[in-house]
Amino acid sequence: MINLRAALVVGVVSLLWATTTLTLGQLVGVTLLLYIVTGGYYTVWLAYNTLPRDLRAGVRYLRVLAKVKWATYSNSNIPRMFMENVRKNPNKVALIFEDQKWTFAQIDEYSNRVANLMVSDGYKHGDTVALFMMNQPEYVCTWLGCAKVGVVTALINFNLRHAPLIHCVQVAESKAIICGRELQDALKEAKDELKLPVYVSGCGNTAPEVKDAKNMDQLLSTSDPTPPLELDKVGSFDKMLYIFTSGTTGLPKAAIIKHARYLFFCTGAHHMAALTEEDIIYNPLPLYHSAGGMVGMGQVLVFNCTAVIRRKFSASQFWIEAGKHNCTVGQYVGELCRYLLNTPPKPEDTQHKVKVMFGNGVRAQIWEQFTSRFNMPTIAEFYGATEGIANIMNMDGKPGACGFVPVILRHVIPVYLIKVDEETGEPMRDKNGFCIMCEPGEPGEFVGMIKRNDPLRDFHGYADRKATQKKIVQDVWKKGDAAFKSGDILVMDEFGYLYFKDRTGDTFRWRGENVSSTEVEGVVSKVAGNKDAVVYGVEVPGAEGKAGMAAIVDPDDSTNLTELLVELKKNLPTYACPLFLRILKTIDATGTFKLKKLALQKEGFDRNLIKDALYFLDGKQNKYVELTPELFARISDGKAGL
Repeated sequence: MINLRAALVVGVVSLLWATTTLTLGQLVGVTLLLYIVTGGYYTVWLAYNTLPRDLRAGVRYLRVLAKVKWATYSNSNIPRMFMENVRKNPNKVALIFEDQKWTFAQIDEYSNRVANLMVSDGYKHGDTVALFMMNQPEYVCTWLGCAKVGVVTALINFNLRHAPLIHCVQVAESKAIICGRELQDALKEAKDELKLPVYVSGCGNTAPEVKDAKNMDQLLSTSDPTPPLELDKVGSFDKMLYIFTSGTTGLPKAAIIKHARYLFFCTGAHHMAALTEEDIIYNPLPLYHSAGGMVGMGQVLVFNCTAVIRRKFSASQFWIEAGKHNCTVGQYVGELCRYLLNTPPKPEDTQHKVKVMFGNGVRAQIWEQFTSRFNMPTIAEFYGATEGIANIMNMDGKPGACGFVPVILRHVIPVYLIKVDEETGEPMRDKNGFCIMCEPGEPGEFVGMIKRNDPLRDFHGYADRKATQKKIVQDVWKKGDAAFKSGDILVMDEFGYLYFKDRTGDTFRWRGENVSSTEVEGVVSKVAGNKDAVVYGVEVPGAEGKAGMAAIVDPDDSTNLTELLVELKKNLPTYACPLFLRILKTIDATGTFKLKKLALQKEGFDRNLIKDALYFLDGKQNKYVELTPELFARISDGKAGL
């Protein structure tokens, strides 16, 4: 796969860029050489336009690589890196939470007490405990303390109840549960089935409400506050955390996070977004998730930053608190940016020092509207799954892009877009049985090549081995190689910028055309006033393919369907305009603001199941009309002429 011609271009162009003493003859010679090896002016032009970006990225990536490689070479771990920051500045504020300020020294002491408590209670290196707690400083201290003695912490979504809660605790093979005081009622409902020891944090001197539970506060008050001896036995490739996928289409999967992987994620964000240890980060995201707990919190633990955390995200308080605490960096995920846009304008929208927002999931349709309203110089959108190794970042704020690959090195960088079958989602193969790389403008699944025992490219998978195998594609470019399947469809432009298009399986076919549900969702949401909206394909009797259906959250019933249709037709091709509309009062979302659509998709447009308002796009009348029982019967009988 190595493109020798492209490699030569990089070397020659780099020489041209770096040298300031070239004679006219040398300049002509180099230009001629470029023309010969690239086959024309076009590639030279692309190289010229993208080289500054690629060189900046290259330098930053080398810093990431050096940090991670040195840590793995010395077999270091996250707690030890944190303790180095404690040594340098014990009294610096690490976390701000409500009216509390926790210094590096306070976090270190609390985590030491947790570590020594785990050892004294018999938990060993490799054992797993489940952490079920709301966002607060003790949350970070608890899993950090466990990591100091090699105990793996399963970070449980604090919104889970009943079966999903039990599933997450059990799939990680937890041997105990550490529960926050506020979540005791939820745990009581599941405790009889789990049959595990329980520690309750935050009770003070009050007895826990969970039967037979231990008061963790009292136990920690007598625990040793000095670093545990077991810290020296914890290595870079030891498991540190289980972080669960969001579970938008099923039960969450427990992704394995080793010390080296945690370091790679937070180091990548730090250098590619050009952060410094002087930055104060506004992090309102859930700490059980990779964005808040790994990418964000890693800036504190590894890079000596300060972070503001809160119990739960609040759109109305985001800019107020960011300004109050002089935050210079903000974090987002999922639909958070759209929620901020939906708040009424106020002076605090621009009265802040935030210079960059980094995260993933901002829709291209609101990108420039967001940066303009909130006086935000840069959105550093990155792409990457908790468990994935196909990771990229848009470090220069290109609107809508989730990252890039160098144009003339795209055959060398170990992330690719491969063609997939539109119906099955499986990789397409050439005559030799290998995958087919997409050209610019061609949508494909984003994959990352797996290299075992490499901290940047090894896929550690999930606690469930079967789930792990489903995410791997074999024999990509040659016999025996393998890649991680992201499950996402991206498309690349001529400059190497990559844009999220859809999830595999979310694209549906109607009127002989492929429709991206993600693309249509962005349009529907925007023209409906940035309301929550999901789009999916539904089967219609007698019609080929699946028709588009949009579910819009509008509890006030304020959507003007006539105006909506006019705007949809302006922004979408006819075949992509939703044939059915469903107006909802609420919609379920994950803890990271991803809207759930599976249940809605199963119900389709069944008038007998759905109590919400339903509408059908009548082509003859050119308007959305109410989906009455009579009209539903005609469509179901294939008599609607679709």
